[in-house]
Amino acid sequence: MVIGIFGESCTGKTTLADKLKESINAQVYTGKDYLRLEKNEAAAKQSFQTKLREAINGENIIYVISEKECLPLLPDGSIRVLVTADLEVIKTRFAQRLHGNLPAPVAAMLERKHGSFDMEPHDIHVISEHMNIDEVCRKIAAMNT
Repeated sequence: MVIGIFGESCTGKTTLADKLKESINAQVYTGKDYLRLEKNEAAAKQSFQTKLREAINGENIIYVISEKECLPLLPDGSIRVLVTADLEVIKTRFAQRLHGNLPAPVAAMLERKHGSFDMEPHDIHVISEHMNIDEVCRKIAAMNT
C-alpha cells in the first residue's frame, strides 16, 4: 500500500505519518528523500517511482509531500490524504519552528501558498485542528482491505 500524505507546511502531515507508520508498519519517505536511492536525481526519481509502483500491492510506504511538484510521483492506486489547517494555525506552528519569531517574508510566503493543495484529488481530507489521529489511521488502514 502506498499512502501519499500531502499539504502545506505545518499542517500535521509528519505527525500523521509517524502515527500511521506505527499502526501499519510502513516505511516513510519525505519530500526528496528518494535522492538517497541513486547518485543522480533523474535515476533516483526513476528508482523511487518504480519502488512506489511495486509497493501498491506489497510493502507499506508513506510518502509525505509538501511540494506540489512531488505529487506526480504517486502511482495510480495510491491512497491520497490531503492535510489542511487554518492559516493562523500554520503561522503559529511555523513560528514555533523558528523559536517564536515569524519574519514578515515567511508569513507572506505562507499566505501565498495557503490553499495551494486544496483542489488536488484526494481520498481523505484531514483538517489538522479537528483531526482524531487514531480515527484517521484506522480509516486509512481500512482502505487497504
